[in-house]
Amino acid sequence: MPVRIKYKTRVQGSVTPTALNTETEILDLADQSDDFILEGFISFRELALGDVVILRMYIAVDGATRELVDEIRVLGPVTPSILRIPAMTLAYNSKPRVTVTQTSGTLRTVRFMFIYQVMEVI
Repeated sequence: MPVRIKYKTRVQGSVTPTALNTETEILDLADQSDDFILEGFISFRELALGDVVILRMYIAVDGATRELVDEIRVLGPVTPSILRIPAMTLAYNSKPRVTVTQTSGTLRTVRFMFIYQVMEVI
C-alpha cells in the first residue's frame, strides 16, 4: 500500500535545566493520526569544560508505557556541537519523549529542532 506525507510539523526551541540532576523535557509527543517519521538536531554549543549532560529518548513500544530507547552522555565542550537524531519511523501511538539532564557544571541552554511527518495511506 502506498503512503505519502499527510502533514509535517516543526518543533524548535531551547531549554535550560533548573537544577543539576533534573530531567528536563525537550520533546513530548502524544498519539498521532497515523504512523510518522521523526528526526531532529540538538545543539550543545554552550557546553564548557566540566559540563556534563545526558540526553535520553523514550518510546512506548506497546502504545502505553514509555521505556528508555537511547541514552547519550555528552561532555563539554564538544565538537561538532550539534547531535543529529536520525530519522526513524514510529507507530502512531509510540509517544516519543526526549529529555536532557545536566549532571555537572554550570547550567546551560540546549537548543533543538525536530521535524515529524505524519503519513497516510493513499
